[in-house]
Amino acid sequence: MEALKKQLVQVQQYVSQLKSSCLARQRWMPCCQISTRPGWGGAFSLSCSAPGNVVVKEYYAELPIAVKVTGSYHDIGLFAADIANLSRIVTLNNISLEPVKDRDGILTMNCTAKTFRYLDQEEIEQQQSATAKKGAKP
Repeated sequence: MEALKKQLVQVQQYVSQLKSSCLARQRWMPCCQISTRPGWGGAFSLSCSAPGNVVVKEYYAELPIAVKVTGSYHDIGLFAADIANLSRIVTLNNISLEPVKDRDGILTMNCTAKTFRYLDQEEIEQQQSATAKKGAKP
């Protein structure tokens, strides 16, 4: 039994560490934390709009951010790789690639970057209250 208790403590510490490293605690996280690399083509540009409507789930919230990246196919791949290497969980959704008129080899990628954050205790209680009220409708 003692070995299981120690293992439970280790698992709880591991989960706590993952929560703090993978999901943001802030209500808003800037999406454009990717700095431009010196080796990227001169045509590379990145723009992010303000976050969209927050989607609240049971214990976390999704923060969608519209992102537009213009550059070579390789530059866009490097951008996606940098997103994948962030310490926070960020997903790229609804990706579209289009060639830029009159610029050979240059593409524009439009997508929605989603970051995630944990709800604080007050938000969780509000969410549970709202869910309970929906279930209690006459």
